[in-house]
Amino acid sequence: MAPTAARGQEVRQRLLAAAAELIPELGWSAVSTRILAQRADVTPSVVHYHFASVQQVLSEAAVAAMRQVVEASVELFTSATTPAAAVDAMLASVAQYDGTDPMSLLFIETYLAATRDERLRTQIAAIVTDFSARVADWLALHQVPEPAETAAVLAAAVDGLLLHRSLRPESPDVTTVLRKLVT
Repeated sequence: MAPTAARGQEVRQRLLAAAAELIPELGWSAVSTRILAQRADVTPSVVHYHFASVQQVLSEAAVAAMRQVVEASVELFTSATTPAAAVDAMLASVAQYDGTDPMSLLFIETYLAATRDERLRTQIAAIVTDFSARVADWLALHQVPEPAETAAVLAAAVDGLLLHRSLRPESPDVTTVLRKLVT
């Protein structure tokens, strides 16, 4: 890669990293070109050189972060040896998120932004669909009844638990209930 292209890629990555930091810190709608440029240590014009809009930077950064978290959760789930252990692994993979941490806030802000942005909603739906399909395939291999429906409920339950953690830090342990879904 030519030095100029490498520098361009590095600046683009800095902008995406800055966006991923700013979404949970300020909220989606508070991130401006100026704030994003300042955090990435570039001029505002550089933001629009690399991206059509601030919305595009935020969306790309958020979707990439969401994919990374979901991928880690799927890997833990599918590496389990039993359906009950898979539920335990999925819950363990999200235990680090308390609802007020930066990643939880990034998810919440992104879901909210997706209510007003069809393209973002489609991208998030693709992540959820892929997650559910991969979990359903694993559940089917382990002879869990109604694997697609069970995977959809597990995905929704985990999302809901994460949303509720910021409201109810003392949330009840739902492991037993979720294990029942897969037995």
